[in-house]
Amino acid sequence: MPKQSWTGIVVASYGCFVNAIPPLDLAARLASGLLSFPVTHFDDRLAFDESRYREHLAWQASFGVAGLFAAGGTGEGFSLTSSEIDTVVRAAVDEVGARVPVIAPATGSTAQAVAQAQAAEAAGAAGLLLFPPYLTEASQSGLIAHVDAVCRATGLGVIVYSRANAVLEDVTVAELADRNPTLIGLKDGVGDIERMTRTYAKVGDRLIYVGGLPTAETFALPLLQLGVSTYSSALYNFLPEFALRFYAAVRAQDRAAVYGMLNDFVIPYLDIRDRARGYAVSIIKAGLTAVGRDGGRVRPPLTDLTADERSDLGRLIDKVRP
Repeated sequence: MPKQSWTGIVVASYGCFVNAIPPLDLAARLASGLLSFPVTHFDDRLAFDESRYREHLAWQASFGVAGLFAAGGTGEGFSLTSSEIDTVVRAAVDEVGARVPVIAPATGSTAQAVAQAQAAEAAGAAGLLLFPPYLTEASQSGLIAHVDAVCRATGLGVIVYSRANAVLEDVTVAELADRNPTLIGLKDGVGDIERMTRTYAKVGDRLIYVGGLPTAETFALPLLQLGVSTYSSALYNFLPEFALRFYAAVRAQDRAAVYGMLNDFVIPYLDIRDRARGYAVSIIKAGLTAVGRDGGRVRPPLTDLTADERSDLGRLIDKVRP
């Protein structure tokens, strides 16, 4: 089957909000560069700290990032209430939405995801990232109905996250792309080479493909060959220059540079991250603190790095900071 393309696809109305971007334009923008998921800052009582969050977003937007995902995985969206997610998204849109596309989350049950999607559109978000529904397993037909409902709830461009209990097969992705003009992307959190090969062969450039495995830099070069042209970098939170340099080397397919940076920083960083479950977010916040920007604590059930681990991370960061 020949690859499909964006040409001739009719896109639904995308609303009348200040930062609204037609889905086709959003897809092109996000595919043009590196993406990132800013952490969500909490105060000493673990309540949302909007001032620190806004300061962080302004710093993040000052570099060449193609899109920022508010209240995503690295942003601990799973630990936020729907009301808190709305507050976080509105703060992000107000602070940087005019400069960088802000992608909002849609999480939980289908009804909850639809409500969050509509709230995000009302808040002026540029697009949506649809997360797997929590806890329950689902058939492919059930997942199609879930994605359909969210795509039809707004005119925003939607990226669907294939991961955990919502792993989408190639035929499912193809059907969803045919049924939903505003579905613009697939974020892969599995790393199954055969599945991604089948999906890209069947769907082609109809969608953008976003790398979504933890510490995506590790997989960025091999996944590029499978159509995954960009990825979400958690490292960008505290080492934006390094993350952008790494992304440029991946896109140039400069294997020497990529593996040099993997050996110098990414793999030793993974060794610290893998010392305990749940460190994928807390190590990012610790990294921010190490560069003098106070990432703060994570909410339960996540746990923070120990003092020794923070020291190890700080010494590692010092080796690659500009």
